[in-house]
Order: sequence, then structure tokens, then C-alpha cells
Amino acid sequence: MDADRIVRDFCEHWGRGDVDAIVESFTDDAVYHNIPMAPCQGKEAIRAFVGNLVGEMASAVDFEIRNQVVSGRLVLNERIDTIKLKTGDVVLPVCGVFEISADGKIAAWRDYFDMGQFAGQ
Repeated sequence: MDADRIVRDFCEHWGRGDVDAIVESFTDDAVYHNIPMAPCQGKEAIRAFVGNLVGEMASAVDFEIRNQVVSGRLVLNERIDTIKLKTGDVVLPVCGVFEISADGKIAAWRDYFDMGQFAGQ
């Protein structure tokens, strides 16, 4: 298992707008938490959130990884996310924390960003 590659591949799924590949990257009981919002628990909740964002609100989200650090199954990345909304792009600095399960799936993902900066764009 290569935790670095798992997260890099996952980030590429977002740029393609591939909701199925995004959701299949998670364990069944995973937690996805955009820290300014309520967490999503489990694949069904994650699919609902991702499906609403990618496809409904945005055509894709491009993740530009600036730095990525791996310690065992923990991956931290500093990114610039470009959310391609129908009304224009939102560009947002983000710090992501990923916990990778023993079987190579994402068990937890926390993104930290400034909601005010998101809303202001």
C-alpha cells in the first residue's frame, strides 16, 4: 500500500468529476469532514455530498497539491482547490488530512479551509 499514491490518485478523481471513483476510494464507514461544516459519515452520505457538489454545483474540482507529507497511513496535503462552479471558479487554499485503512481505502478525510473566503468568491 502506497498512501501517497492513494491520495494523489484520489485527488485526480476530483479533477475528472468522477463521483463513482471518488466514493469508491472510501471505506464503507468513512468520515469526510469539511471542518466548517457537519461531517459526512459513510459512503451514502459522502456520495450525496460529492454528487451535489460535482455535477450539480460544479463540473469538477481541481486539486493542486503544493506539499504532501506521509507518515505511515497518515497523509497531509496542502492544496489549492479550484472549484469549477457554473457561475465561475472558486480558488481556495486547503489543508487536507487523510487516514488510510490497512486495505488502502480512505477511512477519514478532514479538510481545513476558510469558509468566509469560499463564500466571498
